[in-house]
Amino acid sequence: MTPSGEPGRLDLRGLKCPYPVLKTENRMSAMASGALLEVETTDPLSAIDIPHFCNENGHQLVSQEKVAGGHRFVIRKRVD
Repeated sequence: MTPSGEPGRLDLRGLKCPYPVLKTENRMSAMASGALLEVETTDPLSAIDIPHFCNENGHQLVSQEKVAGGHRFVIRKRVD
C-alpha cells in the first residue's frame, strides 16, 4: 500500500505468460505483510495464473475483474 493507504499498482499489460506471475511475485516479495497490490494484465491466461499464484503462496485474492482489454486483480500479501 502507498502511504495514503491505496493499493500499490503494477501495470503488466502487454506481457505474456509467465511474466505477469513472475513480476507479481517479485513485487510482492518486497511488500509488507498485509499490503495490497493492484495488478493489471492483458494476457488471457492471467485469469487462471494469478488466482493460482495467490492460492499456492497464501495471498488473498481480494478481487478479480474483467476490464477493457484484460483483467484487474487486487491481491493482499499473506500475513507472515
